[in-house]
Amino acid sequence: MPKSKRLPSIRVLMMPRDTNPAGTIFGGVILSHMDMAGGEEAKLNGAEHVVTVAMNEVVFHKPVFVGDLVSYYTELVRIGRTSVTVRVSVEASRNWNRNEIAKVTEAEITYVNVDEERHPVEIRRDFVESED
Repeated sequence: MPKSKRLPSIRVLMMPRDTNPAGTIFGGVILSHMDMAGGEEAKLNGAEHVVTVAMNEVVFHKPVFVGDLVSYYTELVRIGRTSVTVRVSVEASRNWNRNEIAKVTEAEITYVNVDEERHPVEIRRDFVESED
C-alpha cells in the first residue's frame, strides 16, 4: 500500500499537558502510545493479554509539538510460540501544516502473551501460523 494510503493503528493529537520544559512533547508520551499501538497489533495477530518485554533502540529524529497529530503505524515482524514482535513507526503531521509529515521515530517492540497469573501462554494458532 502506498505510504499515503496506510492507515495508522492509532492517532493522537498532542496537547499542552504532554510538553516538557523545552516546549516539546515528552519522549515518554510518544513511547507510551507506541506501546499501546504495538499491543493492539499483537492482539490482532492472536495474542490475548500482552506484556511488553523489550523495545529496541529508539532514536527521536524530529521533535513533536503541541497541536501535532501523531500517527502510529504498526507492522507484524514475527510471531513465536508465546511472543509477538511488532514494528511501530511514528509520524507527526505538523499543527501549522497537516501536509507536512515528520518521521519521528520507530522501534521493534516484543510482547509476551500471558494468562491471568501473568505466566506466558501460547498464542492462538487459529489466528496465525508460527515461525518457530
